[in-house]
Amino acid sequence: MSNEQDEVIAFLSRPSAYDTSNQPVERIETHGSVIFLHADRAYKLKRAVAFAELDFLSLQSRKKACRAELWLNRRTAPTLYLRVSSINRQADGQLVLDGQGPAVDWLVVMRRFAQDGLFDRMAVQGHLTEPMMQQLGIEIARFHACARITPSFGRIPDLYQEIEKNYREMSRYCAFLDSAQVISIAHASRKLLASLTACLEERRSQGRVRRCHGDLRLANICLFDGQPTLFDGIEFSERIACIDVLYDLAFVLMDLQHHGLNTLGAGLLTTYINHCTWKEDCEPLALFLSLRAATRCFSFAGAAQRHADPTTRHEKRQKSILLMQQALGYLHGENPLLNHLALTETAAYT
Repeated sequence: MSNEQDEVIAFLSRPSAYDTSNQPVERIETHGSVIFLHADRAYKLKRAVAFAELDFLSLQSRKKACRAELWLNRRTAPTLYLRVSSINRQADGQLVLDGQGPAVDWLVVMRRFAQDGLFDRMAVQGHLTEPMMQQLGIEIARFHACARITPSFGRIPDLYQEIEKNYREMSRYCAFLDSAQVISIAHASRKLLASLTACLEERRSQGRVRRCHGDLRLANICLFDGQPTLFDGIEFSERIACIDVLYDLAFVLMDLQHHGLNTLGAGLLTTYINHCTWKEDCEPLALFLSLRAATRCFSFAGAAQRHADPTTRHEKRQKSILLMQQALGYLHGENPLLNHLALTETAAYT
């Protein structure tokens, strides 16, 4: 991160950057951004960093990413995402928000919401309900129906690439992940994908690959103005976000199951299917769920490696092990969601 961005972060950490009320500023940091919470607003700064899929090193790239984030996330959260703001350097050298002088950085400005309204926290606290899942299923189905069709993405080689990436990343953590299970996940995933090739290509030709959310886990859903709201969708990579709609949905379904909320996951899936504008048979769902679980597995494993605190490191390692087992279970037919659907369909015909 640049020295100039260090100056920007210090500036945004002071209440005087926003107004004269002297209300405290809270800060949330992720690998790609820093969010400043002040009064009833949240200000999201893109870090000047570059990773495999993300490059925010230049000022122009951060400006472009802020504008893309605003536009894309207004599809699902139009009243949450407000505007893009600039941080300018005045003639006297001082920084100012939306002022005169050259822009030194850019922000996405959002309405602030209660952190207890995040669905990952609500899942842990036992506050998610069946009516919320019904509302969420309707909203995701609406969003997918309106999303732009992107037929040049979501091809079979793209999915093979995901399988190999998951295998490569999980293999880095075989000090605590079972190497035999990691190999088994990769082998079974390749085999299942090969059997689904015709199905997936037909889905792509039918317009099921669209500009989706791309990171639709519980942490990126909140209760806002009383409604389940999708936010923080992927803006920096079309490859990640232009996917089969069922692959998009699979992330939140997998996440609910990881929290032991199988009934809520089944309710969400049933509602989604009932409100789709096309007939959804869920044939590739097991593969998609496994891919999502494997991705979260190596994400938690990497987080465990980075943590100095032994307790936190142990907790994240345990989560990664459970996610590895979850990924393998989907590939071996252990799927309560599909079992629920089968029972529902059987009941409908008796």
